[in-house]
This record gives sequence, C-alpha cells and structure tokens, in this order.
Amino acid sequence: MLWLFSRHYVEEIRASAHSCGVDPCLLMALVRTESSFDPGAVSLAGARGLTQIMPETFRWLQSKTGERLPLDALFEPAVSLHYGALLLQLLLEEFGETRTALAAYHAGRGQVNRWLRDPALSPDGRSLAQIPLPATRHYVHKVMQAYQQYSK
Repeated sequence: MLWLFSRHYVEEIRASAHSCGVDPCLLMALVRTESSFDPGAVSLAGARGLTQIMPETFRWLQSKTGERLPLDALFEPAVSLHYGALLLQLLLEEFGETRTALAAYHAGRGQVNRWLRDPALSPDGRSLAQIPLPATRHYVHKVMQAYQQYSK
C-alpha cells in the first residue's frame, strides 16, 4: 500500500504546481491516479505522459502558451507536469470547485458543462451533486482520496 503514496517527481511536481498556482498535493494525486508516475504511460484513448494529456488538449493548451512542441514531448516529465498543471489551473478557474474540475479533467469540459445544465445532476448549475458516468465518478473519488493522503 505504500506505493499509493509515492513521492516520485516531488520537486518537479512542486515547481509545476507553483508556476500554475495549483496545490502540489492535488497535482501529485492527479499524477498518481493518471499514470502511477510512469512518464511513458499511454492510455487506450491515446493520452500520454505523467498527466495523461490527450493530443487535442495538448494542442489547445499550446495555443494558450504559444509553444509548438511535438506530441512526444508529453513523455518528458517536466513538459507533462507543466501542461497537466496548466490544464488543472484552467479547469479550476472555469469550474471553481475541485471535484468538478477533476471531472472535467477526466470526462472533458464539454461533458461537464452538459452535466451542469442538468438540474438533476447540478441543482445550482455550478457544481455537480452527482457524477453520472461511473468511470469519472471513480476517477474523482480516487484523486480526492490520494489528495487527502498527500495533504497530510
């Protein structure tokens, strides 16, 4: 069970988190959940690196930074962590709540915005009372659980 709370890439995670204004413990929990700290991880959907960024999302984020990095740059820990922290920052700003931002990280911004328009899922239209997709619900739970442990 100790591997769950690995301290891999601590300094890199801390630096990326601070540069984007996100909690380093939250970024570490996200990396643990996304890739188990494997910089060469590739998901079945094609997400890459420590923070499991999709190619389309990487291109979108680079349009915001002005960089033009190749897709394989996501296998470099510093690049993946920087762009994962940037995405997390943007989602936290957009949604204003950690659980909702994490749901968007996993399911996508468009999907979460659709859920927020459904009063059965979001009575206030700003936060999710429930996450209808089981995989996303499980993902958010796992990240939040790891986040609580790292925060200790």
